[in-house]
Amino acid sequence: MPRISTYVNFPGNAEEAFLFYQSIFKTKFVNGIQRFADIATESKLPPMSAAVKNMIAHIELPLLNNHILMASDAPSELGFTVTAGNNMHICVETGSKEEAQRIFDGLSEGAAISMPIQDMFWGAYYGTLTDQFGINWMITFTAK
Repeated sequence: MPRISTYVNFPGNAEEAFLFYQSIFKTKFVNGIQRFADIATESKLPPMSAAVKNMIAHIELPLLNNHILMASDAPSELGFTVTAGNNMHICVETGSKEEAQRIFDGLSEGAAISMPIQDMFWGAYYGTLTDQFGINWMITFTAK
């Protein structure tokens, strides 16, 4: 189902932050807490320490009015650098691959593309960019 959400990257404290947010919004995580250890064997990720394997790979928490707050830890061991400004994205989940491509192409005008839209190992058609106004976007379609 198409939806808009906010996606936040954390430098290693996503679980602490989301337990805090959960206590305030009184909602339950969608699909539980997914850790890097859960996806390490399915992906092309480099070897990880036990500390990184325990970090959050993906988490979703409903807030209000069907808005979902999503997040992951972005460990430096996997090549990420989290700084204020690059740690938040608007995530657009579309109803079709064609719609995802159309939106990605439209936002690409004058943008810095950080990941071209493509089929990903977790089953999504996904890409990220920073638009000409400095806004970070994640565009995704996942067939269910």
